[in-house]
Parts: sequence; structure tokens; C-alpha cells
Amino acid sequence: MKRKSRRCVLPVLALCATVAATGAAGYTLNYAVPSSGGCPVATRFSTATPIPRQWSASLSSSPQTIFTVATPGTASQISEIQQTILDAYSVWTGVSGTMVNATTFPGALGALGQTSTQDACANDQGSNLTGEDTICFNQSSAAFTPGVLAFTRVFAATAPGQTIGSTTSSFSGQILEADILFRNDGQVTFATPGALAANPGSYDLESILTHELGHFFGLEHSPIWSAVMTPFAPPPGTYWGPRPTATTPDAPLSDDDRTGLRVLYPDPNDTTDVGVITGRVVPANPLALAGLPATAAGEYVTGIFGANVVAVDADTGQVVAGALAGWSCASASSGPVFDGTYTIERLPLGRTYNLYIEPLDGGFTPSDIGGNGLNLCSTSNATPCSAPAVNTDFVPHVRPSG
Repeated sequence: MKRKSRRCVLPVLALCATVAATGAAGYTLNYAVPSSGGCPVATRFSTATPIPRQWSASLSSSPQTIFTVATPGTASQISEIQQTILDAYSVWTGVSGTMVNATTFPGALGALGQTSTQDACANDQGSNLTGEDTICFNQSSAAFTPGVLAFTRVFAATAPGQTIGSTTSSFSGQILEADILFRNDGQVTFATPGALAANPGSYDLESILTHELGHFFGLEHSPIWSAVMTPFAPPPGTYWGPRPTATTPDAPLSDDDRTGLRVLYPDPNDTTDVGVITGRVVPANPLALAGLPATAAGEYVTGIFGANVVAVDADTGQVVAGALAGWSCASASSGPVFDGTYTIERLPLGRTYNLYIEPLDGGFTPSDIGGNGLNLCSTSNATPCSAPAVNTDFVPHVRPSG
């Protein structure tokens, strides 16, 4: 069953929600527009200090929403859930070539803390902000509309010097707090890996949490069907992909997921995943878009906006990464130009790639991206603009090489 998801990043002290659920195109980043204007920036944590993290051990007992092997209400149950959380984190910190890799940068994330506070996550009004990044299993929210299993609220700075709790931003787009909330009204239930077989009608807690942690780190939904960041949850009783292990903690991820994390947190010493493919997606008929003002602010659209560009390994046929085409910036201080530009970064060297381009008009639509994956403008800063509607009215054709 499809579970629609949405996500947004707004200025500091304004909230944005990412709804986790059941999805598919290339890695998509979440963007913030600096309050001073200029080019949109991807949202991410600073790695200058350990990323704080905790979870609320307040659990719903009536109705019970999390099934465990251990007896409810015992210390063993708390330990079982905490281990599931740690295993989900390890999926992302197991990706090589990133500044959050647990082996190369063991201090990137702080120790997983615990709180007994029930409503420890930011609430619907954006209050309760502490700068702690919290996972809550027993907190109500108006965001739990039908079909929503879990969602992530991300609070990102739009300028240096903005503060939440004890964290002050050093750059625009810095994530200052990210909270993950799981539905707790009894309409759906979750189970730890050990309890899933005995509760086949429950969603796998580790799988849903792994998806949400992708949003936590700054990723939007991916249109690659095999990606953890697809906007569709696996059916109850199942896990999305292979389970993580001690030797392969990032096993559940697709290459697209890994590439997205490397783009956000690139390891400066990585010399393998440094390839870049860039270009533009334009209509075959050059008169189709040229000179037509297509936005409320009157910007001209000179390329296809919102096309899914996917890089496929020519030898294996495996999808390595993808990105959404549509815009570029001449400089950090200039606003976006909607010229159909795409850039796929952090690709492994020494491989040959085939590219294919598709409109978001099939199993994955623009609304599945959610949040600021395609929202690149602000009307309240020094360089206001208006993003065009995603173009789905095109048919790709194969152009012979040579």
C-alpha cells in the first residue's frame, strides 16, 4: 500500500515535516534559501562537533504501538528498542567516503542519549526546540494524517548566527535540530526485528527508522525504486532490502542512497568517489521554451525543469545515482536560473556510465518528492524568484552516439 510522504525545510524556528512511508528517481537533496538571498543550499549538519542524538523512552501502552521480544515496560524492552535505533543509525554511518562514517570519523555522532520526557520532540507549533535530535514514539501530532507512518521535522538555519539550544549555525542550510516522530494512535503498529515474525501485521521499526534517518541527515525522497529513500514503505511484516550486519552495516542502502550521503558529507580524503557528470536537459525543439516567461516573477525557463536524470553502470546495468535537472546558479550570491542543468556528483571513478532521462509522470510524481527538493525560491529575501512547475510534458528519445 502506498504511503504518501511530504517534507519541507523552512527557516530556523519554523518547522518542516517529512512524512515517512512507502517510493522511486535519483538522490534528491533538501534545500534552504539563504535569508540574504542567493543560490539555494543543501541542508546538512555541521561535522565540526558531534551531532547530538537521543530518543524518548516514553512508550504508549494503551494502545501498544511497538512490539518487542522483551516484555513491555521492562528494562529489556528499552534495551531492545535502543539497539534497533543504533542499528538503523549504523546503516548510514557505515557508508564509506563520508564525514559521518563511524570508522573513519568515530566522533561524528554523539552518544545515543535517552530521555523520559513524553513530548520531547518539537511540536506542531515549532516549540520544544532544544537542539537535541530526538526520536519520539509516544507523541501526538496533527501531521499524522491518513497513511502517515512517521515523519521528520528538520529545522535549518537560513543564515550564520542563528541558534537553537546550545547550537549556533556557522553557515546557511545548517541543520540545527531534527526530530523523528512515529505514529502512536494504534492505527498502525511497529515491531523490532526479533518481534516481526510474531507480528506480521506490524511495520518493521528498523526499516521505517532507516528511511527517516535519511531525512535526518538531509536527504529528500529518491525516485530510484530500490533506494531506502524511496517514498514508499515496505509492506507490514517485511524489511526493505537486506538487514545490516556488523561487516556490512550499509547493506540496506542502494548506491543512490550512498551517493546522496557522500554529496552532503564528502570525506576530503576520498579519492575514489569523486566523479561528476553534468549537463542540461533541453527540448528537442529549441522554440518550445525559449522566451516564454513561465514563473510568477517572470523568470525565463530555458530548459526542462524536474526531469529525472539517472546514471547507470554500463557494465552491470545497476543504477549508481540520479539527480533532478532544472536549475543552476552563476555564483553563490545569485539566484537560480531555470536552464535544465543537472549535476550528479561523487560517482566512483573508473567506470562507464549510461544516462537516461525521464519525466516524473509515472510511479513517481513531483508531489512524492515533497518539501524543498524542488522549492528553490523565496520571495522574502534579496533575490526573490518563483520556481516553474515541474515539466512532465516531454518524451525522451535515444540519440545515437558518434
